[in-house]
Amino acid sequence: MKHRFAQFALLAAALTFGVLPCAEAVQYSQVNETASKISFTYNQFSSQVYGTFGSFKAALDFDTANPAAAHAALTIELDSIDAGSEDANTELKKPAWFDTQKYPVAEFQSISVKTLGTRHYSITGKLTLRGITRVVQVPVELRTQKGIGIFDGRLVLKRSDFKIGEGEWADTVVSDDINIRFRMVAPQQ
Repeated sequence: MKHRFAQFALLAAALTFGVLPCAEAVQYSQVNETASKISFTYNQFSSQVYGTFGSFKAALDFDTANPAAAHAALTIELDSIDAGSEDANTELKKPAWFDTQKYPVAEFQSISVKTLGTRHYSITGKLTLRGITRVVQVPVELRTQKGIGIFDGRLVLKRSDFKIGEGEWADTVVSDDINIRFRMVAPQQ
């Protein structure tokens, strides 16, 4: 009996002083695009290439009390690519790759969010690139720092699924797997 009373007293104190994680629901709805980042890596001739997209718009509606109702959207301006050199940037905008004249943006729209564990989620959504839409699953970790939510995610994209790098580039000079990482930063609401 004393043991149960001690457990109850500890639980009551934790709730009173707010030391239990997730004791209070937090909402995130405004992405700070300046503090956020989208990057990618791929292999070319056995060397790893790193790049980023400098211009994108993100929308978020995420409540830690109800992650299943969350929604996320992302629109990436493909002309904002920086693959480390002007030659690479110019090449990647051409019809064999992104064809940015015809397809200027890549878009992601979430369909569902599943909780995997404390601060870990799986976001399923539709990714549209070069006019081709595929359903993808993105594992995401939510970290918090001083009232800021940081959503870190990774996705391995097969460029052949979206007909990126066709023709002479369809061989293995450039890896089929493109590793995409993102960090979306949003203040608590």
